[in-house]
Amino acid sequence: MALELILTENNWKDFEKAMDVEMTKALKHLEKELVTIRTGRAHTSLIENVMVSVYGGAPTPLKHVAVLSAPDVRLLTIQPWDVSTIPDIEKAISNSETGLTPANDGAIIRLQLPEMSTNRREEMAKILSKKLEDCKVGIRNVRKDFHNLVRDTEKDKKISKDFANRLMDILQKMTDKYTEMAEQLSEKKEKEIRQV
Repeated sequence: MALELILTENNWKDFEKAMDVEMTKALKHLEKELVTIRTGRAHTSLIENVMVSVYGGAPTPLKHVAVLSAPDVRLLTIQPWDVSTIPDIEKAISNSETGLTPANDGAIIRLQLPEMSTNRREEMAKILSKKLEDCKVGIRNVRKDFHNLVRDTEKDKKISKDFANRLMDILQKMTDKYTEMAEQLSEKKEKEIRQV
């Protein structure tokens, strides 16, 4: 493992960099997940991955067959590159889990987002809480892997106890930093969800 080489060289900067890369993956995943959680505002991410079968071919993400936009806080528009695909797009949206009803004028499909109820906002907050916890678990798993590596390397006498303790301090600081970053992302999204 490349990390073992890093540890034997007593180079804590490379250790920190490797940890940073792994913890960033968990944070990036959370960011992607947060985009899909509906707030009171329209966002194209709600529909961009709806799978559409056009021209009798394999299902394709909506974002690859149309221009998507959110011109208003509760309105999404879909402008297909080929108007003959409008029925296919409407069918895909109706069958999706978005719960939106498409309406078209022959060139553009409009999706009016309903006002979010208090119950729906609470439901979204619970989903958000779960996604945050999943991210924290990912960060803790990275911490555990690096902790085990440091412990095993110290046990094999490849690094000193002092250096191992220094790495453990770095590990805890990085874990705290990424956990806090995840919580900040979650708090920001929760404010959006609860905003009426």
